[in-house]
Amino acid sequence: MIATFLASVLVASAPIVAGQTNLNSVEQAFMHATQLHEAGKLEAAISAYQAILVNHPKRADVRSNLGAAFSGLGRYEEAIDQYRQALALDHRNLTILFNLALAYYKAASFTEAARELDRFLAAVPQNFPQRPNAILLLADCQVRLGEYKKVIELLSPLLEIQPQDRTVAFLLGSAYVGDGQPSKGQALIDQIFRDEDSAQARLLMGSILLVADDGHGAIKEFERAIELDPKVPSLRTWYGRALMRMGDSDKAKTAFRNELADNPNDFEANLYLGILLRQDKLLEEAINYLSHAVRLRPKDQYARYHLGGAYAGLGKSNEARPLLEGVVKEFPEFIQARVLLASVYYKLDRKTDGDREQAVIQKLTAEQQEKQPGSQDGVYQSDPLKAPINLEQGPNRPEERR
Repeated sequence: MIATFLASVLVASAPIVAGQTNLNSVEQAFMHATQLHEAGKLEAAISAYQAILVNHPKRADVRSNLGAAFSGLGRYEEAIDQYRQALALDHRNLTILFNLALAYYKAASFTEAARELDRFLAAVPQNFPQRPNAILLLADCQVRLGEYKKVIELLSPLLEIQPQDRTVAFLLGSAYVGDGQPSKGQALIDQIFRDEDSAQARLLMGSILLVADDGHGAIKEFERAIELDPKVPSLRTWYGRALMRMGDSDKAKTAFRNELADNPNDFEANLYLGILLRQDKLLEEAINYLSHAVRLRPKDQYARYHLGGAYAGLGKSNEARPLLEGVVKEFPEFIQARVLLASVYYKLDRKTDGDREQAVIQKLTAEQQEKQPGSQDGVYQSDPLKAPINLEQGPNRPEERR
């Protein structure tokens, strides 16, 4: 399904081939470079393209091919640089724009990939060959970025046109679940995956059960999906989340590690594994995963909060402070982030700042008690799986709901 689709799209971009009549020396060099490229001799092709650019730096076609060769070797940052330069020289070239977006996607720069795919879709006509691929890649980027409402808006009309398209249904169903609309995800299962014992159908059903707080039922669905096809993207992450929900942190860590072995850019696997390692006081290892989670989703408050907490736990208050300041600025009611930030300020001998945070904490705590009498304090929570785990000692630390 989605994995099969992506495999068909995420191939090295084909080189642009020069015409073969009346070739001058530059065109002959370009032809030779493209022949090397098409023969899979990418290192040699790169050297040949670069030799042309020494004297002809404004050849957009050469830069585009050089970008494709870099991409074929997994050197995505260099590919992106060449595609950007090629696009600056030939800004109307939609193929180069699509390849730039694809390079960002392969580099796991999903925010940038989504931006370029948006540009591409806004510029191309409805019958442009790469348009359907671009829509699905954009939807996958948005799922990875947690922008579920955008996925629903993008794919709902497409499913009406292609009601049996499993890739569209899978992405859309995932978005409905992520957006807290499990009933609509269930409707897609009934419509597209009825009576189908596939890993994808089991994954969707398990995710719906987990959102509905049926952890045991979710685990059964995920275990069956793993029996059918353990390589389905994010399957073992969902399994780990269910195990984490049921308190089996050891098996959850194994599930997250298994996912990352095949899919190192899975955001949730990096985030939750980092959280569990932080809980185990394995802070250096936790920072590796949490830092990668922040790179994948720079705006995610939980990833930044836990990364800040891991730095604070190691006594690296200067690294923790900007992360936590950014979180409380964007999410001012996130009390646990403020508690941790206050403790960081005190460790940095910034008593005035720490006292200010303490005053805000007390005010927010009182407001929450008024809204929900009898509830425990200090929780900023939208997804129960992402509730911050209290691992730090702070002044007047409120207790967290478990």
